[in-house]
Amino acid sequence: GQHLDNAALIGLVSEARMRFLKSLGFSEGNIDGAGIIVADAAVQYRSEAFHGEVLVFELAVGDLSRVGCDLLYRVSEKTSNREVARGKTGIVFFDYTTRKTVAIPSRFLSQITSAGFVPPAG
Repeated sequence: GQHLDNAALIGLVSEARMRFLKSLGFSEGNIDGAGIIVADAAVQYRSEAFHGEVLVFELAVGDLSRVGCDLLYRVSEKTSNREVARGKTGIVFFDYTTRKTVAIPSRFLSQITSAGFVPPAG
């Protein structure tokens, strides 16, 4: 379609997730001993994006549960701030040794709260 491809956007969202976790001192494979699994993903396109445009990814954390959360994102074009897409990736925390979900690591909760990535309630 001569604009940002669906598969390319999902790849960029994955990169943003990895950078987000790195900014908190974690990796997808080690968040205080737990890994993550992407449980679901949803995207809503708001406008086209084209080759050469610089995209900005903003992330927040929502819908916290015992074993997971949603990573919410907004993608915009840098120069005009035109919203390109918004969406979410549901993640669950997983112990790859026991092959079972585990509770959200307390240090992860502490980091996202202190860094302001959890939207205020209400």
